Amino acid sequence: MKKIVIIGGGIAGLSAGIFAQKNGFESIIVEKHHTLGGECTGWDRQGYHIDGCIHWFVGTKEGTPIHDLWTTVGALDGVKVYHPESFMAVEHDGVTVNFYRDLDRLKSSWLGISPEDKEEIEEFCSDIKRLHSFSVPAGKPLDLMNPIEKIKYIFSMKDVGPIMQKYGKISVTELAKKFKHPALREAIASFMPEGDYGAISVLFPLGTFTSGQSSIPKGGSKALAKRMVERYLSLGGTVEASCEVVEADIKGGTVKGIKCTNGKRFEADYFIAACDAKVLYEKLLKGRYPDLEFEERYNNPDTYPLASNIYIGIGYEGEMNDVPRTLKFPVETVDINQNQKPIEHLQMTHYDYEPNFAPEGHTVITFAINQFEPELDAWEALIKDKEAYAKEKMRIGEAVIDAMETRFPNKKGKLKLLDVATPQTYVRYCNAYRGAFMGFWPTISGKSLNHTGRIKGLDNMLLSGQWLQPPGGLPVAVITGKDTIMRICKKEKQQFVTS
Repeated sequence: MKKIVIIGGGIAGLSAGIFAQKNGFESIIVEKHHTLGGECTGWDRQGYHIDGCIHWFVGTKEGTPIHDLWTTVGALDGVKVYHPESFMAVEHDGVTVNFYRDLDRLKSSWLGISPEDKEEIEEFCSDIKRLHSFSVPAGKPLDLMNPIEKIKYIFSMKDVGPIMQKYGKISVTELAKKFKHPALREAIASFMPEGDYGAISVLFPLGTFTSGQSSIPKGGSKALAKRMVERYLSLGGTVEASCEVVEADIKGGTVKGIKCTNGKRFEADYFIAACDAKVLYEKLLKGRYPDLEFEERYNNPDTYPLASNIYIGIGYEGEMNDVPRTLKFPVETVDINQNQKPIEHLQMTHYDYEPNFAPEGHTVITFAINQFEPELDAWEALIKDKEAYAKEKMRIGEAVIDAMETRFPNKKGKLKLLDVATPQTYVRYCNAYRGAFMGFWPTISGKSLNHTGRIKGLDNMLLSGQWLQPPGGLPVAVITGKDTIMRICKKEKQQFVTS
């Protein structure tokens, strides 16, 4: 029986481990943190549970390939799904713009706001509806397809291709400017910061959401990861937690073993790096096996930007069932020293639909403030002074509570700060490069990355995870974990099985 060592116990590592066990390999997951799941996690503070990952989850529609994959790895087995009526609501000058799940409702509500934008609204909704025929491909990766399979794959993208061409050539800002009403412009522009970000980043999330392909699994991110861990262990997999890998022992183009900070060493026939790509190439491989595609992206952050966020958890003594799950509202009082531009909106998400996340009659609320360059630089500098770093986190949390009390005066005195995470939190717990919670964000000028995970010069180590395909995230992680085992099965000349 061939042995596989998997470096990293996030979603990609768990997916790889589950399919390794299903295909007759002996596997072990070696994880830095004491808890598996990687960035798909949550944590408890003062009697509340802060969900740290899932904003929306692609794969909740039964009968789609990605849903079948999530079910196979245990993530959605017997899990109830919450279907929020709106993806997000955005407030601007007294007008609320809702991105409803019901596309007809979205269209009629927007027409009610701005009849003069009728043509743009109908075109926008029509293009979103064209994406309803698309489902995330979760079968063979392109490099393993035969010619007939590739033709079928290309044909399956017939409705998606024109939309990608159309919206891949314009920015989110340019898309927003097509609308006359300032509230509609603001709502669309709020998806991304001003810059080179492709408008396709707006269309695809709304396409999956309005077609029922993305919703929220009950129990949240940590529970989802825990179900995958249980599935892996039930198949005979092994976990070595609190064990950070720091070096690969390589001889003649073959990885012989890996070494950990606690002195442990693991040997295997194959090694899967289900971890941050930068950690792999620079830390574990010591820069000896550079990848030109990744180097191009790391060296050109304007074209291939990374994103992180400041994530604030707040406890509320009350219920929020009269407020949209995710709401963006304008603010004037939030000043964050790391941000080069003033904060004009705050994005709030409440978990009123998760009663177990808070004491009875209470609700946990989170705020996510996107951080890009040069904010990431500022956090890297600030954390060197632990006292200043802690003070800044507290100040930001209190400023957010002040802003929320300004927007919701009836909640004054009923809010308390639970926690503030920063880009450096992602670095500390997940070894995430610069604190990035996803892969390289798609831009108009950037080239799409579709990496096989193969490492030139090494015959028994592969990279897996969200860095292989834009924009990253959970679907890419679970798919590439499975794909990596498919590639190993091909090398071993054995048929890949999913059941």
